[in-house]
Amino acid sequence: MRNIRVWITMGCCLLAVTIFAWAQANRKPGLWTVTTNMTWQHSPMPQGMTMPGGGPHTTQVCLTQAMLDKYGAPMTQDKDCKITNVIMKASGMTADMVCTGMMNGKGNITATWTDGSHTNGKVHFAGSMQAGSSPMPIEWTVESTSVFKSTDCGSVKPMPISGN
Repeated sequence: MRNIRVWITMGCCLLAVTIFAWAQANRKPGLWTVTTNMTWQHSPMPQGMTMPGGGPHTTQVCLTQAMLDKYGAPMTQDKDCKITNVIMKASGMTADMVCTGMMNGKGNITATWTDGSHTNGKVHFAGSMQAGSSPMPIEWTVESTSVFKSTDCGSVKPMPISGN
């Protein structure tokens, strides 16, 4: 059960990064602060056990121009999840996420922005997770806010661009 919690936490942190994007004309590569909040609509944990990932989590992300050109935002680097149907608009973006492997299911990614320095995003995922010999249903939502900090990423390394 501990392995499941660790895997879910790591996977959700990676997936949470997928949900923010930048305005087409004013998108800024560089250092961004991203605050995410994850809620579980259907947890794989037995009733009474606390699921990891709840509450706000803040991290720094280095966005490159190549990421902007390909997706408009960093996309998940999880080998079991693919980002498809990316649609960029003047005021936001949408995409689909399909995961196969230990976690199977589909997610919807949306992001909106008011300017080149602020973004709100959301990922909603529903599917199942392998827990022992039988899959367990899961459903979660991650909401985020992103704020541009600097053109210099400092010691924060950019994520590699996914081949999805």
